[in-house]
Amino acid sequence: MKHLRVGWSVLVAWAVPVLVVIAFIEQWIALPDRWNPWAPLWPQEPPTLLTSYKLARLSGDPRACTAALAASKLSFATVPDRPLANGCGWSNAVRVTALPERVGPPFVVSCPAAVSLAMWERHVLQPAAEATLGERVVAVDHFGSYACRDIAGATRRDEGGDHRSEHATANALDVAGFVLADGRTVSVARDWHRPADDPRRRFLQAVHDGACAFWNVVLGPDYNPAHHDHFHFDPGRYRACR
Repeated sequence: MKHLRVGWSVLVAWAVPVLVVIAFIEQWIALPDRWNPWAPLWPQEPPTLLTSYKLARLSGDPRACTAALAASKLSFATVPDRPLANGCGWSNAVRVTALPERVGPPFVVSCPAAVSLAMWERHVLQPAAEATLGERVVAVDHFGSYACRDIAGATRRDEGGDHRSEHATANALDVAGFVLADGRTVSVARDWHRPADDPRRRFLQAVHDGACAFWNVVLGPDYNPAHHDHFHFDPGRYRACR
């Protein structure tokens, strides 16, 4: 009898999760889209534990990626693919002209990276600016996205040496600073190393740390000298928040 009870316990332990999954698939249980792993990603919705999973799916679904981007406030236009040559080029990319904040020169970036950018702007950048500096950001300064080059500051021994950067496929963006509504500027190069209680330092730290929820790789001045004056964001294959 004891073995029978154990057998039923194991059966129930396996059956309940299976039934829950079936209930979701068959839509017997209704979930809000942001908590439904099969529902489209909507950048305006607050992030959840499923956000990283939904962002990752966009790289294999250009149509869904474009739909998600169109639902954001980011201003963009699709651009023709540039076939890879010597490890450089892009596919499923867009030209970004505003976040809606000003961005200086428009830049070409992959659609998945653009969706991450839109979510970071809405859910991290503006809340951090208002909380620490009391103003909204009206412009974002950047060092560009696409560049046919290798990983900056890497060595063959520790980081792959001559491996192509995510910039080589327009899958990354380097952010250098911000302009606030009252005219103040915040610069990664100038303000990152201010005292820990300085509002500009706290803002930059919040912007950097919060980006890790939407990008696989977030690198700043503490990573290496090559990033002393900007944040590097990319949704590539590796994960690092440094």
